[in-house]
Amino acid sequence: MSEETLIPQNNAADYNDDSIVHLEDMEHIRLRPGMYIGKLGDGSSHDDGIYVLIKEVIDNSIDEFTSGFGKKIEVKINFSDRRVSIRDYGRGIPLGKLVEAVSKLNTGAKYDSKVFQKSVGLNGVGTKAVNALSSYFRVQAFRDGKTRWAEFADGKLTNDSGIVADKSPDTGTLVEFVPDSKLFGNYHFISEYVERRIWNYAYLNRGLTMYYNDRRYYSKNGLLDLLENNLQTEPLYPIIHIKDGDFEAAFTHLNGQNNDYYYSFVNGQHTTEGGTHQSAFREAYARVVKDFIKKDYAPEVIRGGLVCALCVRIQEPVFEAQTKTKLGSTHLEPNKVDGTNDSPLLKTYVLDILKRHLDNYLHIHADTAEALLAKINANEKERKDIAGIKKIAREGAKKASLNNRKLRDCHVHYNTNHARRLESTIFITEGDSASGSITKSRDVDTQAVFSLRGKPKNTYSISKVDVYKNEELNLLHNALDIDESLDNLRYNNVVIATDADVDGMHIRLLLLTFFLRFYPELVSSGHVYILQTPLFRVRNKQKTTYCYTDDERIAAIKATPSAEITRFKGLGEISPEEFKNFIGKDMRLDPVLLHKEFDTDRTLSFYMGENTIERREFIMQNLRIEDDESIVVA
Repeated sequence: MSEETLIPQNNAADYNDDSIVHLEDMEHIRLRPGMYIGKLGDGSSHDDGIYVLIKEVIDNSIDEFTSGFGKKIEVKINFSDRRVSIRDYGRGIPLGKLVEAVSKLNTGAKYDSKVFQKSVGLNGVGTKAVNALSSYFRVQAFRDGKTRWAEFADGKLTNDSGIVADKSPDTGTLVEFVPDSKLFGNYHFISEYVERRIWNYAYLNRGLTMYYNDRRYYSKNGLLDLLENNLQTEPLYPIIHIKDGDFEAAFTHLNGQNNDYYYSFVNGQHTTEGGTHQSAFREAYARVVKDFIKKDYAPEVIRGGLVCALCVRIQEPVFEAQTKTKLGSTHLEPNKVDGTNDSPLLKTYVLDILKRHLDNYLHIHADTAEALLAKINANEKERKDIAGIKKIAREGAKKASLNNRKLRDCHVHYNTNHARRLESTIFITEGDSASGSITKSRDVDTQAVFSLRGKPKNTYSISKVDVYKNEELNLLHNALDIDESLDNLRYNNVVIATDADVDGMHIRLLLLTFFLRFYPELVSSGHVYILQTPLFRVRNKQKTTYCYTDDERIAAIKATPSAEITRFKGLGEISPEEFKNFIGKDMRLDPVLLHKEFDTDRTLSFYMGENTIERREFIMQNLRIEDDESIVVA
């Protein structure tokens, strides 16, 4: 079925019958991919489209598992040819409708809640989007001793085996695809992003065994395992784990953290932007704890430092977009045809569970209750200590932001509903020369620039009060708007853009220390990146190549006769015209990733704490002295 779409013309006088065109399903997805997978991206960010494609296929396999079919899912990525393979052992797509199921919108079984209870997929879109946005797509189903496979290119059918006999005893579905480089550019998969998703599926589906490139992923304790494996610091008390019907949560408090942070899910879908279920938990948790400690503390004081893994399963959830990152449902079940709803309110459901389980737990476990109360009292003391300075600092930041030449803001922000919100980026640079080049070459709609005066303060040993007293750090966290909650974050991508020299590396470490000490959720949520800029330019009259490594430089010299080689020693040396090539569609970003083995406290103490004998010995053992090679014309 085709879709009627209006295509705007440059000249209003040209608007006529020819302006109205009909797009087939696959054509519309390729023309407007953002409607289906969010942003395209090149794989540098965890929410780039290539990872959404993987998710959409796995979601269908998860729906089979939660319906009671297939306890194993295999995921493979060939990084050389960028081919993704996903195999489940569920019922398999019905063979007669195999082609339609992966190529026709509004076609699928997810509309029948009797077939798929509390499904992740809802709109029959996911696999079709994967098909349309792949240069190669193959689907094969196995069921009832028969099989059928079909191949597509750019969403168009190229081969269909028809239904044939199959000797394999296993049922299920196999999907293979290669994301289209015409759409995604020179993309690459970051294995850590894929592994993180695989782990989440394992945590949320106990009894399911996941395989990623032949490595096994399995969780025995669900969200308890998720939280234990993702904490970078020791919790203040043993993790509290509650599971009741369609609700599960695991949570504890961390020292040195001011805001609450969530790993939240609905029907197995990672709702990175939260939604009604997360709001219900935040409200219920503060209320139950407040009643237990019998002190009239503000909810943010009670939740300060809380880290929680949360999942609810509801019938036909309503998300705010196809990418399903924020829940909008207010009830456990959907409205009836007449608009009425007699199912429990989500917030009432969550409150009742926490009243029963959390209150009982705190009465039974006195040590946990004591540690929790101590943390809350510490939060309240800090709130009072910084109340005055915080007000003064905010007023100063507000005044400075009106005339502050250090922040050159953009028009589109992450905490809005703008179509380009995922592209919103802030570059944190050193000095006016570097920020000047970026400012002149940036996209003023989606890219902001914050210029540091020099090296920021080492924040490892200071308090939050000192942060507010430090003008530059105060301006920085106000520019990001993350002081109260990560929900207010104004830029999806926080990019540290410093020179690739010793001073630049030091500034990177100082900024990362600041974020990890006071806003660790900014890093753990995948918002922080390091900008890679070229070290060399190799060119002759016919060709110019920018090189990011010595290997790239050597290869470029071999491919460029009579080449002139320029070594860039700082961002300020790159002209604005050239800089456009490095912060546009071909921008190279290295994400700052926190592995589950990473010990934040120990690492920051070693590298950013007071000088120690151990660190001095480490430096001496790993010190390298390199000559500054001069660049010559080949």
